[in-house]
Amino acid sequence: MENTQQESAKLDAKWRPESAIKARNLCKSYGSFRALDGIDLDIPRGAICGLIGPNGAGKTTALKSLVGLCDSDGELSVIGHDPRVARASLMQDACFIADVGVLPKSLRCIDVLAYVDDVHPKFNRAKALRFLATTDIDLKNRVKTLSKGMVTQLHLALVMALDVELLIFDEPTLGLDIIYRQEFYDRLLTQFYDGSQTIVISTHQVEEIESLLSHLIFISHGKIVFSTEMEALQQRFVEVAVAAENYAAADGLKPIYTRATLGGKDYLFELEEGERGVGDRSRYERLGRVSTPSVADVFVAKLGASHG
Repeated sequence: MENTQQESAKLDAKWRPESAIKARNLCKSYGSFRALDGIDLDIPRGAICGLIGPNGAGKTTALKSLVGLCDSDGELSVIGHDPRVARASLMQDACFIADVGVLPKSLRCIDVLAYVDDVHPKFNRAKALRFLATTDIDLKNRVKTLSKGMVTQLHLALVMALDVELLIFDEPTLGLDIIYRQEFYDRLLTQFYDGSQTIVISTHQVEEIESLLSHLIFISHGKIVFSTEMEALQQRFVEVAVAAENYAAADGLKPIYTRATLGGKDYLFELEEGERGVGDRSRYERLGRVSTPSVADVFVAKLGASHG
């Protein structure tokens, strides 16, 4: 164990300055099933990163590996710790939340705050109370009496009162309606994030978090199939609404994805290195109306290619 801890310390010292999360050849198998198949991650400090993938892609296994909830092979450093040998230290500066709609239903709200205050050294009870004062939640009520929206607000109060470096969410707004999903992300961005924390969000609702993200990762079949900074997305991809008379010319430019629309087709192109960032998109502009594709469109295109 001593040698393992020494190796972990060396790893931490090597990786801590430049990355919040860094993994090399991370693998996890359940019997013959390869849940993580040699993934590499490099998420800088201060990033808000979306981990996007279909069901069974390996998202939850990857997140659990990052906080030491499942063993994995390969090199791994998370805010200066190897979670496989230093999970207790890591969790003083990190928080993993699987579902903001789940809290102990039999507890009173005030007891939930007291519990978190007892178990997490970085919980700021006064900050949580200030946030809850802006809601209609009666702290004497039990969680089971709250609406879904109120449970979300209570969980937000707990999250935003944690003075941690890293927050990891796995499908945090699953089951909530669009109003409470939007409130969750709005408050997370405006009342918790100050640019120094790192946030990783895994979700199927990619359209709702697109505007929050600084970094984007697609995972499929346990492999990373795409990774980029959001600022680079508009330089790397272009979407063109093409009329029928230009289909042949558009097909000749080798789109990575097409879809039918009213009156034509939308074509998605991944630009060559020499085309990125220099504004030379004239050959696409001749085909039709040019725009920047959404993350959802790029996801469908990239995942289709990975399955093909």
